[in-house]
Amino acid sequence: MFTGIITGVGRIAALHDLGSSLSHGKRLTLEVPAGYLDDIGLGDSIAINGACMTVTSFDVATHQFTIDISAESLDKTCGLDKLGKVNLEKALRAHDRLGGHIVSGHVDGIGKVTHFAQVGESWELKILSPANMGKYLAYKGSITVNGVSLTVNKVLDTAAGCEFSINLIPHTVENTALGTLQTGSPVNLEIDLIARYVERMLNNDASANSAAAAFKAASPH
Repeated sequence: MFTGIITGVGRIAALHDLGSSLSHGKRLTLEVPAGYLDDIGLGDSIAINGACMTVTSFDVATHQFTIDISAESLDKTCGLDKLGKVNLEKALRAHDRLGGHIVSGHVDGIGKVTHFAQVGESWELKILSPANMGKYLAYKGSITVNGVSLTVNKVLDTAAGCEFSINLIPHTVENTALGTLQTGSPVNLEIDLIARYVERMLNNDASANSAAAAFKAASPH
């Protein structure tokens, strides 16, 4: 589990194919800030641009670690198949502060940046999400964008999908890889975990009520 509070900005420094076909994944080598790997062990989880990955090797001296990412994960995420800056977050420990919101590190969909511009001292970021994610987005609700826990300021349902707006303070722009975004950039999105369970419970209640009503109607009086 994670919180969406970025603990470091790294860089995908190298990509290596794990096989020759499209069904094979890739091995990524990431460079991280000095000291970032001091408390890391083999098999630990690190979220990379919001996607939970497993450390397969690391070198404290060179500030590098590797992960293996499957073809399925590459197909369901963005930004992990090319060189460049990425947001990093180590897995949540039991005694840590929950500074953002509960994040699983499982990408629910890929959005597209429709607007990114400075407004006063802050930045306005607008993202178009897939239409099926719109029901999970709410004013002042939580959303994870490339691993960063953010608050939704506006929601607009359109024929193309659900566009939502976020305000980024200078600290967020300066201390995450979100500052590299531009109009058209794809981003990894993870919906609020609580919203996911609420929808599941409501759907189950509706199904149960429908089944009960059908049974009652079919039962002899």
